[in-house]
Amino acid sequence: MVLYFSATGNTRFIADELAKRTGDDSLNLLKRIREKDFSPIRSDKPFVVCLPVYVCEIPPFIKELILKTPFEGNKNIYFIFTSGGYSGICSSMAKRLARRKGLNYMGSADFKMPRNYIANNAYPELTEEEIRKRIDNSYKLIPEIADLISSGQKLVKRSKHVWLFELVITIPFTPVWTRIRQGVKKFSASDKCIGCRKCANLCPLKVITPDENGRPVWDAKMCAHCMSCIQNCPVEAIDYGDITPPKKRYTFDKYDFRKQKE
Repeated sequence: MVLYFSATGNTRFIADELAKRTGDDSLNLLKRIREKDFSPIRSDKPFVVCLPVYVCEIPPFIKELILKTPFEGNKNIYFIFTSGGYSGICSSMAKRLARRKGLNYMGSADFKMPRNYIANNAYPELTEEEIRKRIDNSYKLIPEIADLISSGQKLVKRSKHVWLFELVITIPFTPVWTRIRQGVKKFSASDKCIGCRKCANLCPLKVITPDENGRPVWDAKMCAHCMSCIQNCPVEAIDYGDITPPKKRYTFDKYDFRKQKE
């Protein structure tokens, strides 16, 4: 069973392709995350957990779901990470998660995909050429990873090595960054908003409550900053302060060229 969460389509792309090439089913975890549904998941084939990297770690809400959900059937588990280029301490976290659940950790693999985080100016926007290059390179890597999973082999050296100094820095740093940088006060919706409620329906932590006109209201102190609301708005009505207005919106569907490859 291929399990995934995807805010803007990058991870969904990888998960769907791995499921197709391994002859397995894929399961979107969004509904389970939103409803805190920790009912058992059963698979006769190995579990393949595909997830994005947030602040150099496995997102806390995905970690919670993995820990609280019984995984029944097959005892092997693989992890697949999508990031803008750095998977942080995710492989180390994944190994510990597998151990805590009594599963056999079969390794992890990194896919470098287009960045979707636009709520700060720390990184320059990617050119169209770089976006397409990253997607193309990831597409070429998928068959190799799928073959290893299908044959029951471990993913050796497919994810970055986690050094001790990374653990020492990242573990205390992430909660501080989350508390300081992942507030919701700067989110807003302009008059372009059509009240479609798409942002609320896609928010994994349900921090958006539409008003009587369907316009989003962020009613929590913090959120995951997954960028799902900003990037998926059909009319680009959502912004984060004065940082995002000049930036292009990204979803994988705008660049999905799989049909051209077949």
